[in-house]
Amino acid sequence: MNDLDTSPAFRDPGLPREKRVADLLSRLTLDEKIGLLHQYHRPVERLGMGPFKTGTEALHGLAWLGEATVFPQVVALGATWNPALVEQVGAAVADEVLAFNHDDPVKVGRNVWAPTVNPLRDPRWGRNEEGYSEDAWMTGLMGAAYARGLKGEGPVWKTAPTVKHFLAYGNEADRCTTSSNMPPRVLREYEFAAHRPALASGDAVAVMLSYNLVNGRPAHVTPLVNDELRTWAEDEVFVVSDAYAPNNLAQLQGYFEDLPTAYAAAVKAGLDSFTQDDDRPGEVLAHLRAALERGLLDEADVDTAVRRNLSVRFGLGEFDPEDPYAGIGREAVNSEAHRALAREAATQSITLLRNDGILPLAAPGKIAVVGPLADVQMQDWYSGTLPYAVTARAAIGERAEVLHAEGVDRIRLRHKTGYVTVEGDAEGDAEVVVADGTGAAAQFDLLDWGGLSYLLRSVATGKVLNGTKDGRVTADSHGPHEFDVTETFRIAEIEGGKVAFRQIHKPEGAAGGKWIGVGDDGRLTLVADLADAAAFDFEFVVKGHDEAAALAAEADVAVVVLGDHPLVNGRETEDRTDLFLPQSQEYLLRRVMKANPNTILVMSSSYPFAVNWDATRPPAVLWSGHGGQEWGNALADVLFGDRDPEGRLPQTWYTDAAELPAMLDYDIVASDATYLYYLGQPLHPFGHGLSYAAFKYANLAVDREQARPGDELRVTVDVTNTADRDGVEVVQLYSHQCGSRVKQPLRQLRGFDKVRLAAGETRTVAFTVAVDDLAHWDNVTGRMIVEKSRQRLMVGRSAADILLSASVRVDGEVVGPRDLSEPLRATTNDAYAGVEWRDEDRTGGDVIAAEEAGGWIMLGDCDFGGVEQRRSGGVEQRRGGGVEQRRSGGTEPRHGAPRYTTVTARVAGRPSQLQLRVDDPLDGDVLAKIDTPATGGVYDYEDVTVDLGPVEGVKDLYVTFEGPVRLASLGFSSALSGGES
Repeated sequence: MNDLDTSPAFRDPGLPREKRVADLLSRLTLDEKIGLLHQYHRPVERLGMGPFKTGTEALHGLAWLGEATVFPQVVALGATWNPALVEQVGAAVADEVLAFNHDDPVKVGRNVWAPTVNPLRDPRWGRNEEGYSEDAWMTGLMGAAYARGLKGEGPVWKTAPTVKHFLAYGNEADRCTTSSNMPPRVLREYEFAAHRPALASGDAVAVMLSYNLVNGRPAHVTPLVNDELRTWAEDEVFVVSDAYAPNNLAQLQGYFEDLPTAYAAAVKAGLDSFTQDDDRPGEVLAHLRAALERGLLDEADVDTAVRRNLSVRFGLGEFDPEDPYAGIGREAVNSEAHRALAREAATQSITLLRNDGILPLAAPGKIAVVGPLADVQMQDWYSGTLPYAVTARAAIGERAEVLHAEGVDRIRLRHKTGYVTVEGDAEGDAEVVVADGTGAAAQFDLLDWGGLSYLLRSVATGKVLNGTKDGRVTADSHGPHEFDVTETFRIAEIEGGKVAFRQIHKPEGAAGGKWIGVGDDGRLTLVADLADAAAFDFEFVVKGHDEAAALAAEADVAVVVLGDHPLVNGRETEDRTDLFLPQSQEYLLRRVMKANPNTILVMSSSYPFAVNWDATRPPAVLWSGHGGQEWGNALADVLFGDRDPEGRLPQTWYTDAAELPAMLDYDIVASDATYLYYLGQPLHPFGHGLSYAAFKYANLAVDREQARPGDELRVTVDVTNTADRDGVEVVQLYSHQCGSRVKQPLRQLRGFDKVRLAAGETRTVAFTVAVDDLAHWDNVTGRMIVEKSRQRLMVGRSAADILLSASVRVDGEVVGPRDLSEPLRATTNDAYAGVEWRDEDRTGGDVIAAEEAGGWIMLGDCDFGGVEQRRSGGVEQRRGGGVEQRRSGGTEPRHGAPRYTTVTARVAGRPSQLQLRVDDPLDGDVLAKIDTPATGGVYDYEDVTVDLGPVEGVKDLYVTFEGPVRLASLGFSSALSGGES
């Protein structure tokens, strides 16, 4: 081979992709290969390799690159419960990516960073709008559908979809330094279940790693990438870092001593592309070269990562003689077909939560359309630029006479020397000063977005007050739109009944944001200390709720449109602290309802709200995520009954954040979190949503009474539309395992079908459930198992509205007691309290760690031997860690010598003590006390062996931690045998 080949093998589309990749890789120098490990690949002109960029944002439309079709937010797409529709949206987005790429292939790459498949474990998560569902299986299904649309059906991919973010990522506060506790069951049954489908099906070809740590180890060096994730797919999986995350390894996280060490560890752990320093790869490449020079990496490691980079480029057809998608041009962007699809997606996402019969509307003569979201369409951080926006006011106004009020307070801010005033116009750099005069230039609309976050919008210019990073206060912003939001303020009461404004954005390293002050020249400026902050009095020009209530009183019906601003109080880098509507919005709704009982609440939001005022519930409540450019038309179609409300909730709506576990408690099993384990009564359950029609369920049947692993169950139910109008029902199938040695979900989604039924129509809805899919992770055997049990199969309208059920006996495994002849890993515990999962070392393994006294773990069903059961026709049934003897002729115990006489604990860290007890962590018999020594560090382990007290039979073993220590394993042996047995 030489560089003068006129037809090198890598350019031959007739060869297998692996051979083409290998050929091109063999032609690259080491320096050229290193140049391909950054987000911006360095061109190799001698081989005809041009520039290549990973990472075009395409979460629900092409983002950050100008006007493109804006589809509903991902959480709204999840609310459609329609994977086929989600796939169509993905295909439309792929065409728009191609159109932009054909115009500028350097700026717009075809490796797209979508879909997001983090399950919506906690509705307070700031990025809630990016996920499809709190259910992991549904998340995986929807994510795979979107990826399938993005990738396309041909042998050459339209785009290369990237699922994100691996792994266990669901909080924003301190996201780069917090660690997600991941017990084995939650890891495999919840997290893996959401990430695996798109990769296993081949619909996604890449993965983005997450900012957080998992069990104390940064996700960017998790061994799970190579040991687990890459086993799910038949082809190569390309792994990219999240933006600026690689440097965190040695900086914010301090996990490695320097960046060359960190980068080497990341590459060895499976990272293929560094998203660091934007389009300036110099420092990244220098650190990689340093890692090679120091022997931390070798060329084979680089080759592995480069091969995966090249696999994506070949998959996209870069080195083929023809582009099969060359005909897709700008006409695809915001095309008529895509506009229609955006409307359809928005329509199917709108969810009717409550209706006392007021909907659908019968074309009333006058409608008051009020609220801060009544005449605006919001864009989130990953939205494209709206080509146009159909608002609720505009769409309803095409069908009825509309009265409109935003319903926000208009104020003046009086300073001791005058009024806060905007000087300049909407197009200029509007200065904010204290001056005389009380007209429009001195008036501001006060927008409350919850979480004590406020925007001040100039009446004169329509622009928003902005505290710039250079310390000025201007009125030149359209509103929050940058990654760092500098337009939001909190209002603090100060001495004398006056108020001061503090910017929420805080400079790097500062404890809080700066205050608004007034300089000697009268200009508003940012100051660091409250003592220098300006004191203001509020003067109300218009009270928004009064204005809205007056209009509502004139109307036949009031439609109040409330919700969130996607870049304020819940967004990337910021979680919510509660679930409530903004206080001023709630008060606005109450005032409007008092003025006109025929009030419809419409919520457009990135997340659930706790709207649960029993005495003042609106007669109708609808919700959707922010629905993109066609949302107003979609809303009007549903309000007036042109379309049935088809949306169903993709996550539970709670009555209060107090019902949720701590934000950083990722163990949904132990904390009774999500609809799977939640024991309370939700405001609205997972899967909830009403139709204008009514449906009857009958004749639930399962095709077999008994099944075994490898079988499939066919479940059928007849659904009848009993109304006099057509309707849409989402038939949902759930399962519950009755009886298990471990805690099982109360209900778990196994299938759903969105059916459209004409008035009076009956249809048989069928589901197929693989018995193997009923498996759960077993800590004793260390694998997924289908347990011997009775499975209850349930159909209904939501997780809490189950209408029919049937049972199937599953002839699965019976898990025996734990075999103590092998070391017992501490992480295989069945229950715990006051301890954390932590990294055994920097490259692999997990251990249990306690930071203080009082923690414990329980290892159930440990077989200590010493007792033999001589049965006479009896069987032994195991239940919940205990033993229940069901006799036919009885059993006769025979006692022998204790099988185990010593125990060895593998420990690391500071000196402490472990106590081993049976049956109870506080009052159980003490089998051993193990004094643990100080080791060289948390990764330096020592074995400590002590005598074990007498114990026999099958027992639940508790290990209590009397102080800070890490426990990797316990080993049991007998002095009689001279070693382990």
